[in-house]
Amino acid sequence: METTMCGGPHDSTVFGADEAGKGPVLGSMFAAAVAVADPADLPADVDDSKNVAPQRREELAAELRASDAVTVGVAEIPTERIDDPATDMNSLTVAAQAEAISQVAAADATGVVDAGDTDAARFGRRVADAVAVPVDVTAEHGADGSHAVVGAASVVAKVERDAHVDRLADEHGDVGSGYPSDPTTRRFLREYVDEHGELPDCARTSWGTCDDVLAAREQSALDEF
Repeated sequence: METTMCGGPHDSTVFGADEAGKGPVLGSMFAAAVAVADPADLPADVDDSKNVAPQRREELAAELRASDAVTVGVAEIPTERIDDPATDMNSLTVAAQAEAISQVAAADATGVVDAGDTDAARFGRRVADAVAVPVDVTAEHGADGSHAVVGAASVVAKVERDAHVDRLADEHGDVGSGYPSDPTTRRFLREYVDEHGELPDCARTSWGTCDDVLAAREQSALDEF
């Protein structure tokens, strides 16, 4: 797991954590954690990243990283870990949030995370158990919209994920959003497989979308034969 951190663990803080990129067929998933002594020190318009315009998300992420009152941690789960048959996305979401929290939380800190499991209480326990120091974690569905510190983490994670997709586009051309429902993403995968005979390294090969693309390529080859 790759990690980045801005600042160091703060005493007497509250923290929040969220992830971005759990569902795409392309690229890594990112989790972010934000710790702050007083949530009032967060930008006033911080919110669930889905409710913030892309340019403002980037501005907010930069403000959070630049603030002496805020500590930011980021963890990345690359495609090879996502495709590992020995794990699952819920466990990887736990691991990612815990790694990000471990970068920003001092022992006995208290925080809220966006639940990545249908059972929010179970998810919170799993995250707390995986953090490097003892912490008190509450997990809630929709926490990124109801807790500013989780919204801040949501913004940072989304900006990291978007930057990652931009790097994929720099390498491969337009890959779309990376989500299976995106026609541009599906077209990219089809054209890449048609040209190279295999999936790109950035694809989550365990996703059904990739199976569909490979099956279509195989059927096309059979039809040509």
